[in-house]
Amino acid sequence: MDQNLIPTTESVYKLIQELNKLPGIGPKSAQRLAYYLLRAPEEQAKLLADAILSIKRKTKLCSVCFNVTDSDPCSICRNNQRDRTKICIVEQPQDILALEHTRIYNGLYHVLHGAISPTEGVGTDDIRIKELMNRLQAGSIDEVILATNPNLEGEQTALYLSQLISPLGIRVTRLARGLPFGTELEYADDVTLTRAIEGRQEF
Repeated sequence: MDQNLIPTTESVYKLIQELNKLPGIGPKSAQRLAYYLLRAPEEQAKLLADAILSIKRKTKLCSVCFNVTDSDPCSICRNNQRDRTKICIVEQPQDILALEHTRIYNGLYHVLHGAISPTEGVGTDDIRIKELMNRLQAGSIDEVILATNPNLEGEQTALYLSQLISPLGIRVTRLARGLPFGTELEYADDVTLTRAIEGRQEF
């Protein structure tokens, strides 16, 4: 849309356009957020801008599990109180937040940063499978919990990983079917996730 046809300033228009690029933010929501920030105290806008810049400048990926972190290795990988014989495999860092919120799982994690999806051009070399296999071949893991999303891509990824891991003699389990097919892990409630972890099954 031509900015000249929009009855607002160029700076407001640009902010609306950028907010509209965020996932889950449509044109109307982008407008509401832009005008909210316009009315907000300058200090509040500055804090938001600083927080956005900070995550781009200070965060990195843990060299062990590939979770988002400010320090390497991350706090979970450094924690000697965790059960170091279990690794829970998730697609994205935000999935760890969902699982940790249940307070039921006390093992380690591995973040794939995606799922196998031929239609999207994502193959086995495009996600962190090689790094996972290197961790497993170290020999200290007794169980791998496949916590990929319960959708077509997540199922494909879980099946592929199971076929890779099983020959290593490591127990492979999958989150129980308390998770509805087609949903994403980060949106599941605590009770559903707790039941899924507790009721995990052999893959």
